[in-house]
Amino acid sequence: MADGLRVLLIEDSPADAALLLAELGRAGLVVECTRVEDESGFCEQLKLPWDLILADGRQPQFDATRALACLHRSGLDLPFIIVSGTVGEEVAAAAIVAGAHDYIFKHNLARLGPVIRRELRAASARRSMGAKGRPTAQLAADEASPDPADTQQAWRRHSS
Repeated sequence: MADGLRVLLIEDSPADAALLLAELGRAGLVVECTRVEDESGFCEQLKLPWDLILADGRQPQFDATRALACLHRSGLDLPFIIVSGTVGEEVAAAAIVAGAHDYIFKHNLARLGPVIRRELRAASARRSMGAKGRPTAQLAADEASPDPADTQQAWRRHSS
């Protein structure tokens, strides 16, 4: 599927993975998706080219925070969107502060397509800036370490 959006999906539930893929199809996105359930599988997959990472916010064996840490260690600048249904606002805000690009609740999957398109455009803009002398890895690191006092502001910005 050479024309598809390459999506790395961190999800332990095949049913939830199917739900997300169906929503991507409804949004008009053609995707090539690989699902991983654990940290070693995720870090290994980061060696391949990806356009986007979608992550379940809560998995017993591998959570989004650990996935973000692995992504940051890799130096890659990929949109990282958390999709979850069972967390509160503070957890979602902390994920944004930790470097997630957005947080979508499973009860509001209609946001997924527009958020993916927005984050792909933003990633492209960051790569363009990086090409002008600022390393992409530094851009990702800068975004991953905002002031913790901005947690509530980050949540308000990403929850609408």
